[in-house]
Amino acid sequence: MNAQERKIFITLFVSIFSAVTGVGIVIPLLPIYARDLGASGFFISMIFGSFSISRTLFLPWCGATSDRIGRKPFIVVGLLCYALVSLGFMASTSVNSLIGLRALQGLASGMIMPVAQAYVGEITPKGKEGFYMGLFSMAMFLSLSMGPFMGGFINRIYGLDAAFIGMGALALIAFAMSLIFLPPVSKEKNSRSGHTRVTMRSLLRDRIFLSLASYRLVYTTCVGMLWCFLPLYADASFGLGSDQIGTLVMIMVLAGGILHIPMGIIADRVTKKNLVITGGIFIVFSMLLCHRATGFYSLMTAVIVFGIGGGISLPALSALAVERGRTTQSLGSVMSLLTIAHSLGMLAGSLIAGMTMDFMELRLAFPLGALIMALGLIHFTWLSQKNKAPHA
Repeated sequence: MNAQERKIFITLFVSIFSAVTGVGIVIPLLPIYARDLGASGFFISMIFGSFSISRTLFLPWCGATSDRIGRKPFIVVGLLCYALVSLGFMASTSVNSLIGLRALQGLASGMIMPVAQAYVGEITPKGKEGFYMGLFSMAMFLSLSMGPFMGGFINRIYGLDAAFIGMGALALIAFAMSLIFLPPVSKEKNSRSGHTRVTMRSLLRDRIFLSLASYRLVYTTCVGMLWCFLPLYADASFGLGSDQIGTLVMIMVLAGGILHIPMGIIADRVTKKNLVITGGIFIVFSMLLCHRATGFYSLMTAVIVFGIGGGISLPALSALAVERGRTTQSLGSVMSLLTIAHSLGMLAGSLIAGMTMDFMELRLAFPLGALIMALGLIHFTWLSQKNKAPHA
């Protein structure tokens, strides 16, 4: 990377780190907050699912348009919306308002995450995709690990409103940094060129891309189960406090986050597909360990194994996505479609766990997640053996 590209990377890294830390502060608190407002398992899942639904609907336009007009406008506006949503959380007094606010937050996320990933992919040197995408992903994972930890203690000492204020303040910092330090659209090094871009419809017929989306879908189904219902599971089954719950979520994300750089370097040197499969096997076992948990420390073991699985597989998966995006001249569309798979997985995971909680027992959601992950891993392996390029 040259000096200008390093400046862009650092700005995106710090901005995403700040924004996602703010979101992570309140995420573990929302399920218990919603339950205290009278929400059932289904409505708790919809608070999280509305984020995924709105983001999924918005992403195709966002990714394709950012390929044409540039990245900065989407990132800046999305970060500002994050800050405004935090004010809405403070004023919220009903389950329906929480659902609506999460839907708005989903729209903002659709403008930020895949566009920022596409931006990083464009400035990444060839042959270094694993390292730089792993490094950038580390910003998201470390911030997600710090956020819940901070949120648990902020809530315990100062109350829930202070957590919402913290989220808004960090989003404003990220907004200001992106507005000031990202270059104008006219100076972006993006995929707008004379080359023909592959359409989203063609990408959806590309087996290599579908293998990446398939893995992302089942992986985030498991993430959705844990993010949405691990706090309730830990609270109801083992009587853990908000600080202990925040610590569990922090450890889960941190265990994966610290692996992103070394596994990104490894991904640039070995077969990336094998790393994805290895990480998926760890995820299967972690969900089974959640089912067998007996308290704080056994849950800690389970979430560490889960984090390691993500840390092994995600840098390789992101590097494969950058390679496919460059080949098709559609990095924004590739990242957006992968984020749609992410959103659908989060929605599926939260709904499956919520319905399991309402009609059976929440503990049973975790072996079901292990089965879904195992089937998805088989599907990924089969699809990735087919190497047919899409046509524009």
